[in-house]
Amino acid sequence: METQTSRTEEKLQCYHCGDEVSNTYYIVDEHHFCCLACQSVYQLLNSNKLNGYYSYNPHPGRSTKNNSGDLSYLDEENIVNQLIDFKDDDCMIITLYVPQIHCSSCIWLLENLHKINANILSSRADFMKRRVRIRFNYQQLSLKQLIALMDSIGYLPQITLQDVVKSERKNDQYQLIRKIAVAGFCFGNSMMMSFPEYFGMGSFEATYARLFGWVNLSFGLIAMLYSGRSYFSSSLKSIKQGRLSLDVPLALGIAMLFIRSAFEIIWNTGPGFSDTLCGLLFFLLIGKWIQRKTYDNLSFERDYKSYFPIAVTRILGGQEKAIALADLAVGDRILIRNQEIIPADAILLKGEAQIDFSFVTGEAFPVEKVLGEVIYAGGRQMAGAIELEVVKSVSQSYLTSLWNQPIFSKPSSFTSFSNTVSRYFTPVLLGIAFFSASFWILSGDYTKAWRAFTAVLIIGCPCALALSSPFTLSGILSVFDKNGFYMKHTLAIEKMATVDTIVFDKTGTITNPLDHKLAFQGKLSELDQLLVFSVCRNSNHPISRAIANSLPPFYRAPLAISAYEEIPGKGIRATADGNEVFIGTPHFLGLGTGQPIGTYIQLNGKVKGYYSIAQHWRPALPNVVQQLKETYSLHLISGDGCSDQHLLHDLFPSGTPLYFNQLPADKLHYIQALQQNGKKVAMVGDGLNDAGALKQATIGIAVSDDINNFSPASDGILSGTSFLLLPTFFRLAKQAMKIIYSSFCISLIYNIIGLYFAISGNMSPLFAAILMPLSTITIISFTRLAVYYCAFKNNMKR
Repeated sequence: METQTSRTEEKLQCYHCGDEVSNTYYIVDEHHFCCLACQSVYQLLNSNKLNGYYSYNPHPGRSTKNNSGDLSYLDEENIVNQLIDFKDDDCMIITLYVPQIHCSSCIWLLENLHKINANILSSRADFMKRRVRIRFNYQQLSLKQLIALMDSIGYLPQITLQDVVKSERKNDQYQLIRKIAVAGFCFGNSMMMSFPEYFGMGSFEATYARLFGWVNLSFGLIAMLYSGRSYFSSSLKSIKQGRLSLDVPLALGIAMLFIRSAFEIIWNTGPGFSDTLCGLLFFLLIGKWIQRKTYDNLSFERDYKSYFPIAVTRILGGQEKAIALADLAVGDRILIRNQEIIPADAILLKGEAQIDFSFVTGEAFPVEKVLGEVIYAGGRQMAGAIELEVVKSVSQSYLTSLWNQPIFSKPSSFTSFSNTVSRYFTPVLLGIAFFSASFWILSGDYTKAWRAFTAVLIIGCPCALALSSPFTLSGILSVFDKNGFYMKHTLAIEKMATVDTIVFDKTGTITNPLDHKLAFQGKLSELDQLLVFSVCRNSNHPISRAIANSLPPFYRAPLAISAYEEIPGKGIRATADGNEVFIGTPHFLGLGTGQPIGTYIQLNGKVKGYYSIAQHWRPALPNVVQQLKETYSLHLISGDGCSDQHLLHDLFPSGTPLYFNQLPADKLHYIQALQQNGKKVAMVGDGLNDAGALKQATIGIAVSDDINNFSPASDGILSGTSFLLLPTFFRLAKQAMKIIYSSFCISLIYNIIGLYFAISGNMSPLFAAILMPLSTITIISFTRLAVYYCAFKNNMKR
């Protein structure tokens, strides 16, 4: 009966966060809660009449058991001023990144914060970017209090050093929008002014044609100088560098449209091509805006600043004070608490250090450090507070030096399809133009020679080609984004399409860091298992919870616990029903050095064995390998030992090169060796220790189970849940290039038709006004429909 009751209780879920409710649950309004924190959040929302939070989704909350950590740095005015967006006498506005946003209930609650505290004037949440923009009265509610309030309801913002570095990308985007607006205004008005010319309104045209011509010319001049100036500056830069980018024929066409228009209007020989000029710029800029908008959702301009905290506690004269990370100097004594990041290389002076270097090395187990030993930046302290003396500044630490390796700043030698075409497009176009002019000059018709020369440069302007790549690739980027693959730029897709070799890392890449296999080396009797369960259930440590959950349901009735003590980073000592229980590291149990890594169990002075944790392969790995091996040469290179080598031999094709115990430099050199043999290599890895190899590869893909975490120098971030789609992403990249080639052929057909009329010297403004927008609209429609079809064919979200 007791066992049955225990099993029933196990099925209960916390009304707030959905976690399993133990048999010591809290109950309010007939709702069960896993802990006092979740119960408190419910009561807080209930008292403020915000029960609608639970109406949109079952268990919408996040567990609030974890401590928010030290927020004292938010008392420093200079740090706060770097974080905020706006401040006046009473109001302050700040944009915060809240990774816990996951559903409509989260949005609803965060936009109703003013009901919890009246000093919060308004709040607006962005679901896609997981950001909340909050306006509040900072005279009555400090930023520190605001963050604490959000933490109390389970939505602790993530504030890092990256947040104090303001990007100029937003200003650039606004400038592009202004250029589009000006080009669109000029385009619409010049088209309206050209209607009499289009429809041959004789008397009306004769009266106003001259006036309308000058007005159109002014519109063309404004559009060219303001909206089109970037094409001229880009062309000049490329010419100075000894290359011909696609902007060169575009700039040439834009300039020739204006020159021809000015010539005809000033000498009163025709209406000019101002409407075509403004329309061309409008569509080109629209294409550029769509391309930029598509992949600006996720910022890749990340470095160590997005991983480190924005402040650190410095000890000076026995006093502790939070200072900005930029003010940290060599020789400073700093205090690092449990779960805090070490921001600079430092010597351990006081305390017991258990450092998690998984971010830097990829290894999952904490490393114990002794007094006087150097602890490198990037590690996370997993035990109690420690004191360190800084020996290198933040910018010179191991972590930042690894990030700033020369390979990271190495320019890409990859040439896009557009740039490849532009090498030949401009000389061929100029050749045709001069040939046409020469033909009519030799025929004695200088007027037609001028018209043919300018018409070839106008109609041959590669506007459709210039749009085919950005529209296709931005469409593919959008498909990738919706399916959990976040690319750095459109060029990465073109790189991806050329790959013939794929190199995998192991830990965190083909293994699932969220799925661990717990194994016990030793023997536990039924009573032993009951003792272990009774002690571990009192701990919130992930390993303790994993051990408790791994034991059979028969032992879910815990024994009485007394003298319980948990030492962070070491283990637990307790008395269970009169039995002395020790659970923890070998050092904690006094077993000495040289013991296998694991969590050891000691009962009444006798060591019973230890739990080891092994990660599972990602469930989709066999299917991914099966699909990729048909097209690509596969390799595996890992920094771990070779204990799983026999399993990997079964997973990968026969003869696949498998390398273990490899350092970051070894991975980098391996990629270089493959490239020297003519291979186009894709590196699929994770962690900063793969950064050099990711950057060196033709394309680097970082696999992450939290896409908003710090990412190394990669071309794209692949969500761990989308790992099974990796073959599809590669296939879609190749299909994208086929779409671009097809759109190029369509564009070429339009150009050939236009050049026929241009060379003959009979191209009219109406013909240009119809043909050029028509070719542009055709390319845009074709690329969009083709991308949609490919996504549909590959069963991808669109």
